[in-house]
Amino acid sequence: MSREPLSQKEIEDRLRELPGWAFEDDRIIRTYRLGSHFAASALVSHIATVQDELNHHSDLTLGYNTVRVSVNTHDAGDSVTEADFTLAERVESLAPAHGAA
Repeated sequence: MSREPLSQKEIEDRLRELPGWAFEDDRIIRTYRLGSHFAASALVSHIATVQDELNHHSDLTLGYNTVRVSVNTHDAGDSVTEADFTLAERVESLAPAHGAA
């Protein structure tokens, strides 16, 4: 998994493959809305497991029934890299099982 910064065009191209995700403040971000606080908490727990598997961690913000994921690569100068998109894709694969929208 590459940790070289992606160009703005590469980021834009990759975001087209991830509906709901956006580029903001040198990070890729997405907020998920879930049916309950319990469901949101469970999603956070599953995201944390994936982050440990990948050894790549995002900022997670847990709200009552929301989860905000915000990620960039610290050891690449806080830039967006392929590692961030790998994590985002894994999060996207988890979210439906929790009823996330």
